[in-house]
Amino acid sequence: MKHSGTDDILSRLTEAYTELSPQLQRAADYVLRNPNEVGVHSMRRVAASASVNPNTLVRLARAVGFDNYQSFREPFSRRLSQGGEDYFPDRARWLQSLAQGGSDGLLFRDMAATSLANVEQMFSGSTPDEMRRVAELVVAAPDTYVLGVGSAHSLAHLFWYIARMALDTLHEVPRQGNLPVDDIANIHPGDVLIAMTFAPYRTDVVEAVTLARERGGTIVAITDRRTSPIALQADHVFVTPTNTPQFFPSLSAAFTLVETLLAFVIAHAGESAIENINRFHRARYRAGVYASGEADE
Repeated sequence: MKHSGTDDILSRLTEAYTELSPQLQRAADYVLRNPNEVGVHSMRRVAASASVNPNTLVRLARAVGFDNYQSFREPFSRRLSQGGEDYFPDRARWLQSLAQGGSDGLLFRDMAATSLANVEQMFSGSTPDEMRRVAELVVAAPDTYVLGVGSAHSLAHLFWYIARMALDTLHEVPRQGNLPVDDIANIHPGDVLIAMTFAPYRTDVVEAVTLARERGGTIVAITDRRTSPIALQADHVFVTPTNTPQFFPSLSAAFTLVETLLAFVIAHAGESAIENINRFHRARYRAGVYASGEADE
């Protein structure tokens, strides 16, 4: 087994899948859907999550060429401890091996299963009380800064784009040409920073969160684990799983969380928010922004 990545393990599991016993197939399903969990958790924890006994994982490891489970697990742990440098190309290679092996059905099923599981885990790990508390903070804050870069930029932009229809206190950062810390330097006590980053965590987001905390801002973290660098500094944390057969972390649960938080913000924003939303859309209709429909007079 090569030392550099996990794509070979995933490919071997896929190739051997039809020849495995039903229990080994169940274990293989879990590993294929949750490679990060293999690297993070104990054999007993993984076995419980996969609804198999620990010995099944030992037999699975042997079925794909390992002497024991620890040697099977080691590449997954190494990938995470090294910051995931080889994770993305490994997963891309594995995706291509599925297509070449005629396993598109397995890929389609796993995409559906993990997407639904991520959303379910996000809701089960959150509470309406926490959503309400954060929404009330945003509504009451003199200024709320929303920060996401890379793939998380689309999440931050979605929250800012919709929330600013109701509230004029929202700021999307970083502004063009700025670093995140450039804009966060303006934060004051009572202001809120909603920051988003997922493994491998962006240094510029972590630095901005540190600065915001030093300046007395309230930190809301949207991330993939409670031990992430921004979660450890946050006043409020929302955890969204990013598991996926894809080569890049899934943000489906994160988008669902952002939309849910937006709904809570609007629900607690008061009558002025409705007036702002109405004014925003009436101006758009009059400007001919939409292809059809008219604003009520």
